[in-house]
Amino acid sequence: MSDFHELIKNFPKTREYVRDFFVYGFKTRNEFKEKSPRTYDNERRRLESWLSPHVRKDYVSKSSNISLAIDSNLLDDNPLFRVWKTRSFTDNDIVLHFLIINLLQDGCPLTADEITDRLLSKYETLFDTQTVRRKCNAYAREGLLDKKKSGKTVLFSLDSGLIHWLKTNEEVTDALAFYQIAECFGIIGSYLTDQLDSCSRSFRVKHSFFVHTLEDEILLKLLGAMKQKQRIRLEMKSSRTQTALCADCIPLKIFVSTRSGRRFLCGFTEKGKRFTCYRLDSIKKALPLEHSNRYDELYGQLERNLPKLWGVSFQGPEGRLDRLTMTLQVLEPEEHYIVERLIREGRGGTVTRTAPNAYTYEISVFDCNEMLPWIRTFTGRILSLKCTSKIVEDKFYRDLQTQYQMYQL
Repeated sequence: MSDFHELIKNFPKTREYVRDFFVYGFKTRNEFKEKSPRTYDNERRRLESWLSPHVRKDYVSKSSNISLAIDSNLLDDNPLFRVWKTRSFTDNDIVLHFLIINLLQDGCPLTADEITDRLLSKYETLFDTQTVRRKCNAYAREGLLDKKKSGKTVLFSLDSGLIHWLKTNEEVTDALAFYQIAECFGIIGSYLTDQLDSCSRSFRVKHSFFVHTLEDEILLKLLGAMKQKQRIRLEMKSSRTQTALCADCIPLKIFVSTRSGRRFLCGFTEKGKRFTCYRLDSIKKALPLEHSNRYDELYGQLERNLPKLWGVSFQGPEGRLDRLTMTLQVLEPEEHYIVERLIREGRGGTVTRTAPNAYTYEISVFDCNEMLPWIRTFTGRILSLKCTSKIVEDKFYRDLQTQYQMYQL
């Protein structure tokens, strides 16, 4: 039986809880099939504990579903940062945390043995030296403590320089307030503003994708692998089919959709010998592997291919560059804004006046299928559409015919 605990030990589990409600959401207790109804109740209570001001209940027949209603236009910080601050801990963890920090407040460096002795003499608490050393090493890796070696002696001291500098430079507060809602890894800015007891209300971002913070742990590992030019193993789970997948690739670039905010890893799969994009919100784990000798070569190849990329797909139905030609009716001169839109949104395609009140748009890209949502926005003006990929062309006219039947046109 699953018991309810507000705090949990690892962030990946937290990410799954929040994503179930925030991204996929709108499930009643009976529709939540992945786990037991008891687990659903625990997850719901945990979410309400973390994000109660943003939890919304919608009542349906004999039940209710839970979702998160978060509007970045109305908030000056990201409420999802709270899920980063929910790690569980043992009694020893919390006792050691405060006592070690308090012992090192005077700035005097101490060894793990000296810290252990002072914990006993000053606070009458007995800890094993190895336990204290592991805790100090962990804090040194996190940047909370300074670790220096003097001969064979390892000394630990409190690294309070950054917080002291921040507190004496008040103008930094606004920079942190902006950073935490406008950049990747905004949780860093959130932690620092917490340390400063700051609650700045200077900035709001109209189109800020708060959900990105759920992927930042994965993004950090991907960027680290890119910097070291390493191959990486991805463990993924399809949001649509719930199928577990595994793939090895050379990570090259991160793409971000300006429309949906969705983020993708673009990598080269040596098994398939092609570039492939993976959604960051489907990646569960990222394990760095060995160094890749082809990294610079593949990165240069990717840069050359980017102008022929419409979205994130490098593979069209025919396995090559496809050419699409679309002719629109544009009444002149009052509808010239349509031509301007074609030029502005056409991503390098050519726009030519081919007849009075008619303009032709042409482009060659890897996957014309990605263009269809944009093309459909011109429905009612399209005089003709041709594509070297007959699958794309047939799909467009088939969807158009379905639309005619739906509206009985």
